[in-house]
Amino acid sequence: MPRKKKKTISVLLADDHAILLDGLRALLEAEGDLKVVGRALNGEEAVRLSRQLRPDIAIVDIKMPVMNGIEATRRIRESSPSTLILILSAHVSAHYVDQALRAGAAGYVVKKSAGSELVKAVRTTIEGKRYLSTSLAGSMGQDPLASLTVRERDVLQLIADGKSNAAAASILRLSPRSVETYRARLMQKLGIEDLPTLVKFAIRHGMTTLE
Repeated sequence: MPRKKKKTISVLLADDHAILLDGLRALLEAEGDLKVVGRALNGEEAVRLSRQLRPDIAIVDIKMPVMNGIEATRRIRESSPSTLILILSAHVSAHYVDQALRAGAAGYVVKKSAGSELVKAVRTTIEGKRYLSTSLAGSMGQDPLASLTVRERDVLQLIADGKSNAAAASILRLSPRSVETYRARLMQKLGIEDLPTLVKFAIRHGMTTLE
């Protein structure tokens, strides 16, 4: 019986080093089912190409000219919500990882990782799971936000900014019941039992400026 052909996964690459883009393309396309459909040398171009090409996944660097990768991630999430975002960065601090995840990234890979880890990260992300480089374990160990999914972070951000469950549901295009479920789940993960404490937590971690 012939083997079933894998579905092709379309990839957008964004990094300001052209030679790195060449290497990443060769690495990914050697897999057979990963196809690089676009390359961007800055964040603004990454947003434009994501909107135009609608890739399955965008691999984005943080430090880029014109628009950094964090802002690009946020805008890609808005303009091409079906595109998953994987950050590939030299930075290993919890601050950068947290900023990337809060902006909507589904994973974070450190540039010093082996090529096989990037491929694993792409496949894990496509399956709907979060991926963080194994080398980040130490830096993320003290970050309580690391346990939250992207959607739970979205809900936390909106609730902390004073949005009701109904308003948050409208913004995220979810049902109010789903928002309630996410809210209960994230509060359980964070060990928080009431809304005022949740808002204080969000302020302390830079997720809102609400006083």
